[in-house]
Amino acid sequence: MRLFLREQRPMIIIYFIQLAVVTFVYWLDGYRNAAVSLYAVLLSSCLLLIYLVFRYMTHRAFYRRMEQPAASIGDFTEVKPDSPLSAGLHRLLKTQYRHYLSELNMRTEKIESHIHFINQWVHQMKTPISVIHLVIQQESDPRSMAIADELDRLRKGLDMVLYTARLDSFEHDIYVEELELEKIARTLISEQKRLFIRGKVFPVIQVEQKLLVVSDEKWLTFVLTQLITNAVRYTLKENGKLYFRGYAKNGRAILEIEDEGIGIPKSDLPRVFDAYFTGENGRKFQESTGMGMYLAKEICHKLGHEIELESIEGKGTVVRISF
Repeated sequence: MRLFLREQRPMIIIYFIQLAVVTFVYWLDGYRNAAVSLYAVLLSSCLLLIYLVFRYMTHRAFYRRMEQPAASIGDFTEVKPDSPLSAGLHRLLKTQYRHYLSELNMRTEKIESHIHFINQWVHQMKTPISVIHLVIQQESDPRSMAIADELDRLRKGLDMVLYTARLDSFEHDIYVEELELEKIARTLISEQKRLFIRGKVFPVIQVEQKLLVVSDEKWLTFVLTQLITNAVRYTLKENGKLYFRGYAKNGRAILEIEDEGIGIPKSDLPRVFDAYFTGENGRKFQESTGMGMYLAKEICHKLGHEIELESIEGKGTVVRISF
């Protein structure tokens, strides 16, 4: 109703102005019968009122629809046009909606094609990396060790690209099962032994035996790998320790990963899980991409886990995952 009155307000104002002008012209011409003038004004106003009521009743659904926010982009299709104006607007919206769907489908196909290409490219790149690793794994000279370290970094970078591309189709690539937390931790430490040796960091496992969690092993392993990589990267203390603590609390399984690294400045803590945010520490370490913690947060959210972080600058960082 308010929208209708706002739309008709200029016409009502112009109507009374022209009514006043016509009455004034008659008055200048010498016509002085006030009763007849008032009767004409009243009659004309009644006609205007009838027109406004008729206009509102025939366009009532249109104005109500304009005042209510749409529940979805295609919500207008449920409204039946009841006037030429609403019918025209309805046709326009349907045409725009068809164009939007066509453009959206085209963009979606391009994105899916791009993601498919990335997946294929990553898998193709992993093959030569594995071959190079097999060639040098029997060598122990400094040059071969350096190549192996760079291959490890390259493999993790490719994994990050692959998991980032798959994140939007997460529901199609998940297998939930019961996992033993201690076994997961030991397997990860074994797989990342080169990283621990290179960083001169010693892992310490303090996980309760037979502590089970429900998760997806592949995605969870990727999350924990990101956390371990960050912990080792930012631990400058020689012979520092990385603690894996697993325990049950309030009916939930908790996994804590605590390092003895440089810690995170207090000003950076609120943005640690933001995409591409590297903070002060990221500017000191060129390998930082700002995506590791973001992906960890997103994956944990999709898996139904909670992840939180505590850190004291100069003392270390604790990342806690609640299953």
